[in-house]
Amino acid sequence: MHQLLLKGAWLEGETVDVAMADGKITAIGHEVPGPAEVEKDVSGLMLSAPLIESHVHLDTTLTAGEPKWNESGTLFEGIETWALRKKTLSREDVIRRATRLLHWQAAQGVLHVRSHVDTTDPELTAVKALLEVRQNLKGLVDVQLVAFPQEGILSYPKGAELMEEALKLGVDVVGGIPHYELTRDMGAESVATSFRLAEKYGRPIDIHCDETDDPQSRFLEIVAALATRSGMGEMVTASHTTAMGSYDDAYAFKLMGFLRRARINFVANPLVNITLQGRMDTYPKRRGLTRIKELWQNGLNVSLGYDDVMDPWYSLGTGNMLQPAHMAVHAAQMTGRQEVTACYDMVTENAARTLGISDRYGLEVGKPADLVLIEAKDKWNAIRRLAPIRLVVKGGKVVSETTASKTTLLGAPLDLGAER
Repeated sequence: MHQLLLKGAWLEGETVDVAMADGKITAIGHEVPGPAEVEKDVSGLMLSAPLIESHVHLDTTLTAGEPKWNESGTLFEGIETWALRKKTLSREDVIRRATRLLHWQAAQGVLHVRSHVDTTDPELTAVKALLEVRQNLKGLVDVQLVAFPQEGILSYPKGAELMEEALKLGVDVVGGIPHYELTRDMGAESVATSFRLAEKYGRPIDIHCDETDDPQSRFLEIVAALATRSGMGEMVTASHTTAMGSYDDAYAFKLMGFLRRARINFVANPLVNITLQGRMDTYPKRRGLTRIKELWQNGLNVSLGYDDVMDPWYSLGTGNMLQPAHMAVHAAQMTGRQEVTACYDMVTENAARTLGISDRYGLEVGKPADLVLIEAKDKWNAIRRLAPIRLVVKGGKVVSETTASKTTLLGAPLDLGAER
């Protein structure tokens, strides 16, 4: 007997049923027979693997305006503001805010989250709190934590030691922020430090890299070189890389060849990148993004993150991963039919590769019964409509259900997002 049977979902232009038992997908196909403990008609909804958050900061979330607003809207005022807010952190404060955002995201189909957590704190308050959150919510959302030195590995007192202590406590991934170190040489050495720690503890790497408009910020080449020399390749992620949008084409062309050899992952954060970057420009004003389309066209793995939700860097947001995908379509000019679909993949299967979970992710018999039903017929329309997530299943159990909204105009039903 199936524990859960969903009937009539859309999957790649066909209508299918999906059955689950013992936390696994047991069947996907046309007219899967019952019986089932729970059976649901999901006709007209698209079946999808869970959405994935590749890059967020759970420790800073929901602090916008505390202790002050980022009036300049710049990355650097955000860092300064967070340094002030960090002084008032408590375990309870971090757990409460992070749990709230993860609940928001789970209800919107996000069942895997990679969060950076600031390690430039002698007490590692946020690190310890988020380790608790990871454990508390493991039946709802799978959380990876990145040891992130917000104020620098070498530029902050005992920055490397605090990073290592976070890894000993159980943080999953080694981070970095070379462009924020005091000098270029210190930035280069900080990347080497991240690789040394990753190799020592057997952890993947996810570095905030070249998050600036400065075309001379070129730490990505160092990340690529060390990834190639170490053989870590697909275990390495470069987040942001917004300076790539300011590189001259001759250098970018050369760099792209190195990146293809390195096979590292990339995470762009379109909502926040396009907001924080280009602040020093008048006109023409740069988009503030990495070369999303070009990286994708070169066969490199690109995923998308929300980055910040209502914090000193970005005071808006809900955690809905279709929003950064929608922004990527526009800001990266990925409006072709295949390109829009690719942006959906950047918050699902591409993101699974970034997080290193492809072996336990996806709509296949035998894999975990984690899936979502979206009010759309295909990926293109899911992004076009910013379609609501109607049903979320984790481990073969329904964990969230959203009722469809209805609109009437002049007394007649109106579908505001009608598909052609």
